[in-house]
Amino acid sequence: MDRLRLFPLNTVLFPGAVLNLHVFEERYRRMIAECLDANEAFGVVLIRDGKEAGDPDVTPHEVGTTAEIAEVTPLPAGRYYISTMGRRRFRIKRIVSRDPYLSAEVEFIEDRGDDDVDARACELTHRVLGEFREYVRLLVAFSGNTAEVDVPHDPVDASYIVGDALQVADTLKQRLLELRTAEARLAAELGFLRRLLPQLRTLLERKKLQEDVVRDDAPGGEFRSHQEQFFGKHFSLN
Repeated sequence: MDRLRLFPLNTVLFPGAVLNLHVFEERYRRMIAECLDANEAFGVVLIRDGKEAGDPDVTPHEVGTTAEIAEVTPLPAGRYYISTMGRRRFRIKRIVSRDPYLSAEVEFIEDRGDDDVDARACELTHRVLGEFREYVRLLVAFSGNTAEVDVPHDPVDASYIVGDALQVADTLKQRLLELRTAEARLAAELGFLRRLLPQLRTLLERKKLQEDVVRDDAPGGEFRSHQEQFFGKHFSLN
């Protein structure tokens, strides 16, 4: 059984995903210093019960991911900015200590499959990537922000990258993280995408209609519609 320092947060870390943290609480400054000295990763777990991120008295979900520290920027008063990369999933078997931070005995979780499962996972990967590319395109069109997500064709890696990128609640991301195989994650992600895509298309159509109303229907055009937000509808442009 392996022992792991834990950082409970209001986020889900997937293998292969980047997590940047500002570490300022004394107990977690100590934890990161110990990890750096020992060249060890720490575990990120989603909070199940409790409100404060980083509070060792909260109850975490059982499955989390190790965070390997890639970059460290020391700050005044012993604080850090750290950039980490998700590596291995684990399951908490026993909480060992809560003072000064949460630590536990864990077992690592590996994706398992056979030739038939791998073949189905590869086929699912192709279907998921097709839906996911459309999902990213719609998100970019709706937000106006550019986004590039390079998704590998390996089923395990793809399932983690898509899971991390999906704009869904952390509880749903946690469910994805806990699934034992890439095939199960990909199947769940395909279901999410097929429900999210029609919603995104509807939101995008509504946004376009609102923009058309501002441009074409508002008296005085878009400039006047913005003025009305501050001065009301009865004013002169002269």
